Amino acid sequence: MAPPMSAADFLDALRGEGVTVVEVGDWRHHNRNHKGPWGPVHGVMIHHTVTQGSEHTVELCRDGYAELPGPLCHGVITKDGRLHLVGYGRANHAGLGDDDVLRAVIAEKRLPPDNEANTDGNRHFYGFECENLGDGHDPWPDAQLEAIERVSAAICRHHGWTERSVIGHLEWQPGKVDPRGFTMASMRERIGDRLR
Repeated sequence: MAPPMSAADFLDALRGEGVTVVEVGDWRHHNRNHKGPWGPVHGVMIHHTVTQGSEHTVELCRDGYAELPGPLCHGVITKDGRLHLVGYGRANHAGLGDDDVLRAVIAEKRLPPDNEANTDGNRHFYGFECENLGDGHDPWPDAQLEAIERVSAAICRHHGWTERSVIGHLEWQPGKVDPRGFTMASMRERIGDRLR
């Protein structure tokens, strides 16, 4: 449990972990804070976009669409391993999820099955969309997987969290499948190795 870091500290943490950062517009002030609080933060959530093409993906995640206004995350990790920062503050990425999962993330314990949607995740998680069709066939380049690892580790390191504070959308909200194409267990293992 922690207050969100400042936008400047966020950027410093990412660059300090070796993340290649692209700043998109006035990302520091692009958020949904008028819809509710952001924080305390408890973890990092990873998603896939179900899109193709980096430019289109970044634009969609920044602006959103009629039914779901942007930003749809804090950053977009494209296939080339770059992190495009599109917003900072409350973002429309996590939606409602399982309070039992949130308690496990806070305690950094094994995650229970997500079987209800009763808790506001947009308030409590940093969110990253990853460019991928999410069909189980679209490849995850090494550069992209390494960027997910570095981004997650940067946030965990800043807050003093372990890899257990990093979850996938599929572990938070019933019916979600993202990210599809790698396991969150394997990603947490990578993040843990980096943190150590």
